[in-house]
Amino acid sequence: MNDKRKVRPGEAPVAFGAKLADSDSFKTLFRDGMALVEEAADYLDGDGRDEAKNLPRVASLAYATESMRLTTRLMQMASWLLLQRAVNEGEMTAEQAGQEKNKVRLHGLSSAKDGPGWEELPPRLRELIEQSLHLQKRIRHLDGLIYAQPSEEEAIVPASNPVSDQIGLIANAFAAKPS
Repeated sequence: MNDKRKVRPGEAPVAFGAKLADSDSFKTLFRDGMALVEEAADYLDGDGRDEAKNLPRVASLAYATESMRLTTRLMQMASWLLLQRAVNEGEMTAEQAGQEKNKVRLHGLSSAKDGPGWEELPPRLRELIEQSLHLQKRIRHLDGLIYAQPSEEEAIVPASNPVSDQIGLIANAFAAKPS
């Protein structure tokens, strides 16, 4: 029985990612993400600025680079979170969010933790970077669940139910008249 057909719109399985994006887990992720953006901004504008003034040259360059990467990473993630919240609250459709999401970069925003000057960076900056990388991983996972396109094989289901086929054969056998 290799008879297969494409899933019709009414037969599509429940989209787990979309359900997860509208759950308490997402609300927690959103709060965590926005809180981290605020924490990082407060640090970089306050204590971080003071700590950066006392760093040696190599560490100072690493600080400038890593603080820029951190800020960029957090802004991209905040954009993604705000798009998902807009969908959840009915302010935009999932399709609109998908188009806008293409402008958001969730990949390629890593940090050079083994690069020169990393160990000399202030502990709070390194901690914020670690937290942002962990949050980025969580968001990328959810993004994959929501926006992943099913492969050709995943979009195909059996055309008939084998049990139903057997019942049909039995019914036909009893309904058949001898010649």
